[in-house]
Amino acid sequence: MFGKPVNAGRTTAAAEGDVVVLLIGMRINHFWAVHHWGPVIAAMPRMMRELRKDRSRGLLNAVLLTASPRTYYLVQYWESKEKLYEYAHAPDAFHRVAWAALNRKERKGKTRQHVGLWHETYVVPEGSYESIYADMPAFGLAAATGVLPIEGRGRTAKERFAHRG
Repeated sequence: MFGKPVNAGRTTAAAEGDVVVLLIGMRINHFWAVHHWGPVIAAMPRMMRELRKDRSRGLLNAVLLTASPRTYYLVQYWESKEKLYEYAHAPDAFHRVAWAALNRKERKGKTRQHVGLWHETYVVPEGSYESIYADMPAFGLAAATGVLPIEGRGRTAKERFAHRG
């Protein structure tokens, strides 16, 4: 059998407290400018390996998605915004190296709009999120925090929103 095991029936994420979600991605603006976007697309797997190797940095889970052949992004779930800040600014982390290289290129006028970068960060307070998964492997928030039978948080979205840890 291939793939992750399916959790039969309806489940929900075992998240407790606030949830920190980072959406981070890139858009290839000019396909022919591989020398501009290639290093950017190659940097993300290296950062993900670094984060998965050292769980103390705070990444709980990440899912790679694509919006088009030009646009790729990761949905990341973090322990806290403080852990996210620490990683982003850690002098020993690859993110710092990649970001410094991008800033140097930008200051020299060498980015020329060939690749777009973006991120959005959300701190979602407890009671402001809910989830449901039907016959799914652990995915998204549930892959980050664990899976519970739906009854553990409530059968309706209203009940799941009302859950407090």
